Amino acid sequence: MATKQVNVKLSSNLFDSAESFAESYGYRNVQDLIAESLREKIFEKNSFDESFSEKEIDLIDKLIEKSLKKKDFADEKALLKALE
Repeated sequence: MATKQVNVKLSSNLFDSAESFAESYGYRNVQDLIAESLREKIFEKNSFDESFSEKEIDLIDKLIEKSLKKKDFADEKALLKALE
């Protein structure tokens, strides 16, 4: 998997707390803590059903787009409510 670098600005207090947390809980550094925190937030607590294939997601997107163009729903908000 390819990686990309990002820069994150943190207040001094937040950085100091993150650094202390990383040391206390065995992270190599604050960068590893941030990466793990993002993984937890995105993948472990993600309510998105990842069992759909890319093709299925594309078909769903096209259906929504066509429904909006045909004005089968008043607006996108009404469409999303109908899909709940």
